Amino acid sequence: MKVYFIGAGPGAADLITVRAARILNAAPMVLYAGSLVPVDVLEHCRADAEIFDTAKLNLEQQVSCYERALEQDIDVARLHSGDPSIYGATAEQMRRLEQLGIDYEIVPGVSSFSAAAATLGAELTRPEVSQSIVLTRVSGRASAVPELESIEQWARHRASMCIFLSGPHLKKIVADLLLHYPPETPVALVHRASWKDERSHRSTLGKLVSEVKVKEWQLTTLLLVGDALAKAEGVESSLYAATFTHRFRRASVRKRRAA
Repeated sequence: MKVYFIGAGPGAADLITVRAARILNAAPMVLYAGSLVPVDVLEHCRADAEIFDTAKLNLEQQVSCYERALEQDIDVARLHSGDPSIYGATAEQMRRLEQLGIDYEIVPGVSSFSAAAATLGAELTRPEVSQSIVLTRVSGRASAVPELESIEQWARHRASMCIFLSGPHLKKIVADLLLHYPPETPVALVHRASWKDERSHRSTLGKLVSEVKVKEWQLTTLLLVGDALAKAEGVESSLYAATFTHRFRRASVRKRRAA
């Protein structure tokens, strides 16, 4: 018997991994976060699977499902949105499983920040612009963010930032970002990346709040910030340049010498 913590991806049923789909197709019991995972993803489950929506269950009730699966010696597929390693609330479940002597495995998934970047047609790491991505959020009722990881602290680096669950706090987040990013910094809001009702809005940091109705971006919204979002041409990576040699390919064109 084993519990599989599966990254369900950002929302679209076909953005789940092949490994995840195979496990879902075999698991007799499935637990999924119904408030974050679209029901379409469950099309990968076997027809007779026993399915529980964990949005309605507390942690101990979920653990009782694992205990029953142990008694019946059946595998469990536990679906979390995006990738289980990011805001997945999986650590406490794994601790309970270890205490019960239940084996588990983590199956990675596509994160919503990757899906949001794809929606925008953006590469978040661009040469001489940003080579780092900050994945963060603001404090919520379920868990607080350490003071040293506040939006204002991360903004000092002016790297590409992906701020999860940003909708309800948009005005405060923008104000904190403006302490370090210039007002003309490109930004984008992406709501439900890859879902059927996906929508996005591009702007600049200084104009964003005046252009949108904050209440329309309350849930499942990601805010992306940084100069990497700009459409303007910039310095290109040398990786595929004809003048660049690496262990798998020799340069086919010589670099021009500076005059």
